[in-house]
This record gives sequence, structure tokens and C-alpha cells, in this order.
Amino acid sequence: MSARPADHKRGDNTMKRPFSGATMVFAAAIALTLAISTLATGGRASAAGPTTVNLGAADSFAILAGTPDITSTGASVVNGDVGIHPAAVITGFPPGIINGSRHPADALALQAKNSLTAAYLDAASRPVTSVIAAGTLSGTLVGGVYNSGASILSIAGTVTLDGQGDATSVWIFQAQSSMVIASASRVAFINGAQPCNVFWQVTSSASLGSTADLAGTIMALGSITMANGVTLNGRALAQTGTVTLINDNINRTTCATVSTTPVPTFGPTPGPATPAPTVAPSAAPSTAATATPIGRTAAPSIRSLPSTTTNDDHNFVILALVAIGFASLYMVARARRRSRHLIV
Repeated sequence: MSARPADHKRGDNTMKRPFSGATMVFAAAIALTLAISTLATGGRASAAGPTTVNLGAADSFAILAGTPDITSTGASVVNGDVGIHPAAVITGFPPGIINGSRHPADALALQAKNSLTAAYLDAASRPVTSVIAAGTLSGTLVGGVYNSGASILSIAGTVTLDGQGDATSVWIFQAQSSMVIASASRVAFINGAQPCNVFWQVTSSASLGSTADLAGTIMALGSITMANGVTLNGRALAQTGTVTLINDNINRTTCATVSTTPVPTFGPTPGPATPAPTVAPSAAPSTAATATPIGRTAAPSIRSLPSTTTNDDHNFVILALVAIGFASLYMVARARRRSRHLIV
């Protein structure tokens, strides 16, 4: 009779240990799943980089200037609105062509200039992702905020912007002084990158060399000067100074709309299908042609600043979850060994 309580107790332990092992296996699976999920989410979150810069009332303008004038020599073509404030002089059109509205010192020009100021300050205040070595951009760049440091921001050759499959990737280039784009330099786009998501914040003035092919919105505190035969797929927005063109082309860009595909319905349809309403297609946005980049393709020489994100925290959480998972698996194995010894 005295052996029964011990047998009963051993039976209880035998019943409880498998339950504890199953619980630990479940906990380990959850921990490892969370670690993998966190790692995947962190990778997706960092792909697009910073958010876009809101241009407000300045969005419809291809050219904005302050004083004394906007001038064009030769057969320049501007696709977008042209405005100036507080000055009112716009010369060289014709022979140049403006495919948009003119706003010399009117209320719309003033509103656009105010929006430009806000956008300029927004771009200048963004946390820096990387400092550009010697201020010279080169190679392939993913979305982020790039700062020229104490150097002049410059391009001499081809710079490729890689969207990494994300059409919302944004690039903000901060020039602490002036910006100089060498003749025949160009900006190319791959993997979904769009010119509408590129912003050049220039603390002084911007100069574009002959036949250069630049993309993005230039927001210069001073003036913007374009040499002969320049193509700018974006905007030339000068806060206080002038904008000067010579046989140049400026195409205001807008972001391509991401279309959604309706989910098909399966099964019999009761009665005739109702035709979908006809919607007039919107005008195709003017975007720079995506070309295979030429020249150097090596990664740019960039010195990273201390991280301003929480990636380190994410990595710590991932490691902690993985450690919990492995510890739980170890405890399960140990519990099973003890169970086998007790049964024996």
C-alpha cells in the first residue's frame, strides 16, 4: 500500500514533462518566427530610405526664380510652369518655348516661392545617411540622404540611382555650399528609381555643364546656371537668384501612378456582367529614359555617419529571440532525457 503514492507521484511527473516539453517547443517556434519576421521587416523598412519632400504650390513649376530675371538664349524648351518673384522679368521666350503658364511676380508665383522655402528647409534638415567623400558623387547609390560635408557637391561622369525594386525610394542630396555638374555628366536610374523622387538642396548656387543630363528637383538658395544643351528632368527652383538657360530642356517630372490589379471572381455569374465605368487615362508623366549606366559601377567612396536609426536595437532583439529559441530547445531536450531516466 505504501508504494502507491510514490507510483502515483511518478506517474504525475511522467504526464507533466511531455506537456512542459510541448510548451517549450511552441515557445521556441514563436521566438524563431519572430526573429525571422523582424529581420525581414527591418530589411523592407530600410529599402525606401527617407520620405519625399513636399513641394506644395511649387510642384507645377519647372522654373522658379527670385531676382533679377529668368533668361534663355536659343531654342530652350521648358515643360512646366515658369514663375519669378519679387522680380517680374522673363526673357528669351520666344525663341524659347514654355509649355506651361507664366507667372511674373503674381500671387501664384509668391505662393510657389513660399512653398519652395518650406521644401528647401525640410530637405536641409533631414538626418544624414552618408557623407560623400570629397563631395564627388559616383557609382551606384540607393535611397538615402547624402551630404557633401565641407566640399562642393559635384558629379563628373555617371551616377546610377538604384531603387531596389521600390518606386518610392527617395534621394536627397545636401550641398553645404555650391553644386557643380561637369559637362556630359549624367544620372541614370535602375530597379524602379524615379526622377520625381530626387532632390538637390543647394546652400549656394548650382551650375550644370554643357550637355549634362541631370534628374531631380534642384532647390538652390542662390542662382541656377545651365550651359549649352543641358537636359534636366525635374525642376530648376532658385529662391533668391536667377535661372539662366542656353538651348536647354527642362521637363517637370511627376511620379508614375502605381496601378492595382483587381482580384478575379471565380464561379458562375448571375445575370449579365455590369460593364466597368470608363475612366479617361491621365497624361503620361514625363520621366527620364532609363538607360544602362556607363562608366564606373563600383560602389561610391562614402563615409557613414553614426547611425540615426534603430537598426542596432532591432539586431539586439533578433539575437535575443534566437537565444531564447535555442535555450528553449535545449531545455526540451534536457527534460526528455530526465523523463527517460525516471521511466527506466
